Amino acid sequence: GDGSLLGAARALCRSSTPVLGVNRGRLGFLTDIRPDELEEKVAEVLGGDYLSEQRFLLEAEVYREGERIGAADGLNDVVLHPGKAARMIEFELFIDGQFVYSQRSDGLIVATPTGSTAYALSGGGPIVHPRLEAITLVPMFPHTLSSRPIVIDAASEIILHISASNSTYPHISCDGQTQVVAKPGDVLKIRRKSERLTLIHPLEHNYFEICRTKLGWSNRLGE
Repeated sequence: GDGSLLGAARALCRSSTPVLGVNRGRLGFLTDIRPDELEEKVAEVLGGDYLSEQRFLLEAEVYREGERIGAADGLNDVVLHPGKAARMIEFELFIDGQFVYSQRSDGLIVATPTGSTAYALSGGGPIVHPRLEAITLVPMFPHTLSSRPIVIDAASEIILHISASNSTYPHISCDGQTQVVAKPGDVLKIRRKSERLTLIHPLEHNYFEICRTKLGWSNRLGE
């Protein structure tokens, strides 16, 4: 499934090893070869008939009183959330050193274009084509109706100051698979990772066809 590919992506991007996905899960946004066509499609790829694209990842670092206490990577997203406590958290957002807003909410989803069709989509974020160098910030149930998703340059540095007034210990989750537990007063820094994932597709790969199939979009009139 896509979850297996996310784990492989975080490990293999460091060595520039290309990744080809076979869908054994449910949705399969990233794993676009069906099990029944495995031999045929893999043979085509090994024969040189394939498409290759680069996908960027995010790296997250948590600082406590100036000292780094944890770090993790994500191909889909980095999510600040309350953890096991069903309570709002308060934080301040800075982009490239500029103050953006302070917010009370269930957290913030910071997503790559790859992750724009994952958790961020469920939170009301936009679908971002994977060729774009952009990062999406999607508030999770904010305590104000004026908070909306923001799309920024992928070269930006994102800093979240977790308010010292929080009564819970927020969690930072990457791809929903790795996490760092923060405490009130910690600082979360997120930036684009220097290493990239090389993702391999069969020649007939079509991003918008995948969106139609996986998201239930309508086909052309008359079809």
